[in-house]
Amino acid sequence: MTATLVQRIAALAADVRAQGLAPELRADVARRVLDLLGNSLAATTERPGQATTAVARSWGGEGQSTLVGGGLKLPAPSAALVNGTLAHSLDFDDTHLPSVLHPSSSVIPAALAVAEARGSSGAEMLDAAGVGIEVTVRLGMAGYDSELGNSIFFEHGLHATSICGTIGAAVAVAMLNGLDAGGIADAAGIAASMGAGIIEANRTGGTVKRVHCGWAAHSGVAAASMAEHGITGPPTVLEGRFGFLQAYCGDRYDADAITDGLGETWELPGIFIKPYPCNHFTHAGIDAALRLRAAGLDPDDIEAIELGAPSAVLRTIAEPPEDKARPASGYHAAFSGPYTVAAALLGGGGLGVFHEDFTDEAAADERRLALAARVRCVADPRSGEIFPHQFPAVLRVRLRDGGELEERVEVNRGGPGNPLSADELATKFRLNASRVLTEEEARDVSALAFALPGASSVHALMERVAGPRPPESV
Repeated sequence: MTATLVQRIAALAADVRAQGLAPELRADVARRVLDLLGNSLAATTERPGQATTAVARSWGGEGQSTLVGGGLKLPAPSAALVNGTLAHSLDFDDTHLPSVLHPSSSVIPAALAVAEARGSSGAEMLDAAGVGIEVTVRLGMAGYDSELGNSIFFEHGLHATSICGTIGAAVAVAMLNGLDAGGIADAAGIAASMGAGIIEANRTGGTVKRVHCGWAAHSGVAAASMAEHGITGPPTVLEGRFGFLQAYCGDRYDADAITDGLGETWELPGIFIKPYPCNHFTHAGIDAALRLRAAGLDPDDIEAIELGAPSAVLRTIAEPPEDKARPASGYHAAFSGPYTVAAALLGGGGLGVFHEDFTDEAAADERRLALAARVRCVADPRSGEIFPHQFPAVLRVRLRDGGELEERVEVNRGGPGNPLSADELATKFRLNASRVLTEEEARDVSALAFALPGASSVHALMERVAGPRPPESV
């Protein structure tokens, strides 16, 4: 009998648990753990993380797993909820193309929480997270329509990151829970009933999107626990008549994207690590603006700017035009093509723009808004041909003296064609972590993250990222 899609995924997971990932893949996941922990530490002052912490604490339960920067432990599902929310709160998490989703922020918080609770080794956690991330992005790829040049999930207003991430997290946790291939398949089958996410907040506001990865991580832990205790999932949960792919994508899905080269050709190393804490669709515009600035462009000399991007991304970074030109808050500014271009041209922090560029105060800065008002966003055919294998863009600048400048970016910074160096990754982590940790503590975390392949557990790492215990905690 031919194995179903979920059975093939489960077979890979069981094999990796027995044999381990290749050393270079474990090292890649360790880089992603460090990046995620930095993003999470930086988000601890944001309301979504504080709100989910309050909710999770009200649920009570045994302290098993560390809240990043929270100074306390909660049950593993609760810790996964909070840490997944933190990981995605600042839109600084890694991105896979062409699925256009953020896989690590659902999978790694779930894997870390359960690995800490169960005393799993660093290698076991990395193996589980690596498989979970791979499953997540392959499910996302199944929903990519090459003729449309976009994700069917996205076209339907669905957040593939959380929908697919729930299943990836469940697979990772099922591996750590010691389930056999049948149990892993059941965990994935259960999780398919738990994934959700609506992305209207990208357009018109609301902070619920920041919780999506937290809920996916939480649901993944819950689904794997249910499978461990005997709940089962349908064997045709992915390809069945009423299964995952049909439910979310109708007839416009590519099931082969899930299994082609599964276990042989890994998507994992090609996942982008973000240099800037904003929507990834804005990054090529930032890259172009930074190049023009480095070449000596004075923002005061600018008459008008045209930002050309793939037509599919304009609804996120350019519509409605009046809202993108004057973002309602720092969070909304992170989804604005005009604002991010203006911030980069005027001189941002970090690797080009950083958290200080996305505060409510920065988003209300009249100099930035005046420059953003000069940016007109248009569809660029060349960028559309490349998207979504990259997020390209072109900036065309008309100067007050009549001169014109153009800068085109076709390979984003942070991806396989233009990766962040070890120093740039360390800089990003250090600056993120500085909101909670000292420089010495940040160096310790970096060393512990890179040492995970040989670590007997994740306890030392999680102790270092716990942060100070809140006075009101018990």
